[in-house]
Amino acid sequence: MREVWLESGGARLFAVEDGAGRVVVMLHGGMGSHLASLPLILPLASRYRVIAPDLRGSGRSWNRGPLTFDGLADDVEALLDHVRVDRAVVGGVSGGSGIALRFALRHRGRIAGLVLIKPVYGGEERGYTDQQKQTFEMMDAVASRALAEGVQVLRPLYANLPPQVREKALAMVDDFDAASVVATSSFIASGAQPFATAADLQSLSVPTLLVRGDDAIHPAEVSDLYAEHIPNCAVAPASTAEVAAAIGAFCDRSVGGGERTGA
Repeated sequence: MREVWLESGGARLFAVEDGAGRVVVMLHGGMGSHLASLPLILPLASRYRVIAPDLRGSGRSWNRGPLTFDGLADDVEALLDHVRVDRAVVGGVSGGSGIALRFALRHRGRIAGLVLIKPVYGGEERGYTDQQKQTFEMMDAVASRALAEGVQVLRPLYANLPPQVREKALAMVDDFDAASVVATSSFIASGAQPFATAADLQSLSVPTLLVRGDDAIHPAEVSDLYAEHIPNCAVAPASTAEVAAAIGAFCDRSVGGGERTGA
């Protein structure tokens, strides 16, 4: 895989890419890194150019200042500019789906398709559920200790994950920067939302793939909201095992070109 480094909004950001052709960008969830999104897009590298960034404040994209959805969406635009791509399929898993959604709303001319995998955010009108609030506040209480105790304080947060997921999550921790962890966790716990109301969802015209959520962090009611209000939205059940295959089929079926050539 090829490493990508770029400057955006005063931060140095990191990504990896593979393959060639039409571009698919996948954004990882909160307190993660590009390693979490690679399984969703690497199987597509035989026919697409796939890019997995570390979001600002995550992985090797250190950022110790406040985060916003607009700023994170603008980082995705800066990434497309850097790799000389006009339009791309942009997706996100869990918290990353909120950034993908914000990108679709803020940079409508740059997105060829939108992929939302187990979304978290119900919008400003709804905010977090009580269970989400409790979970994110607990995570923030742990993450806030990283400055004094180091990033290893995060390891217990991953203890109850399935073994194959847990090992990947633990592998990400060693690349984390303590101050960036604190900034990211604070942003998640703040309750900031990537859109205001269902009318924002209704304004989307881009082809969309939604993989439903069905747990406390990824509530079914959030997926219901998206499925009801996003036009041209294909919905896959939460039980979908081959998510990469579903993304590939969506791209093959729904998305045109979009790669800009040149040095």
